[in-house]
Amino acid sequence: MREILPRPIGSVRNSIRVLKREGWDSVVSEIALKPEYEEALEGLEDYSHLFVLFWITRIPRSRRGMLKVHPKSREDLPLVGIFATRTQYRPNPIGLTLVELLGRKKNVLRVRGLDAIRGTPVLDIKPISPAKEFPRRTRVPAWYHRLWDQETGKGRRGVGKRNGRFSELKGSTNTKEGK
Repeated sequence: MREILPRPIGSVRNSIRVLKREGWDSVVSEIALKPEYEEALEGLEDYSHLFVLFWITRIPRSRRGMLKVHPKSREDLPLVGIFATRTQYRPNPIGLTLVELLGRKKNVLRVRGLDAIRGTPVLDIKPISPAKEFPRRTRVPAWYHRLWDQETGKGRRGVGKRNGRFSELKGSTNTKEGK
């Protein structure tokens, strides 16, 4: 296979300097894109939410070789393959987070909910397309429901449907497990 070399389009600016497990939903960050991409942002402010792809930094190379983890490092949950989780310990530590777009000024985006620390390289930004990205029917393992129930206190109804879409799909889709 041919080697791929990702090229960052910008970086994250916020007050977070150390990886943390929880509490990202309220974090406000700036994504400072390289000035040559300012024109590529035109029209983005018409969206409420964006997907941000970034390179997860500060992951020891030895952890990138892991093939199985307990979700959220919880021994009471089953040992599963990394691709069945949202762990940050991946062969290619690419983060994907759904964020709320708060504003744009030139080549800088202000967002809420990005689970990335200061200086994290941003690889791409894509606006949300709710009509295509949230399937009408989904299936998740039983352990996911246990995890969700304990984190939200809402029980299985916490991931409820409204207008054929999941009402609780928000925030991070990246590094909440396996830390």
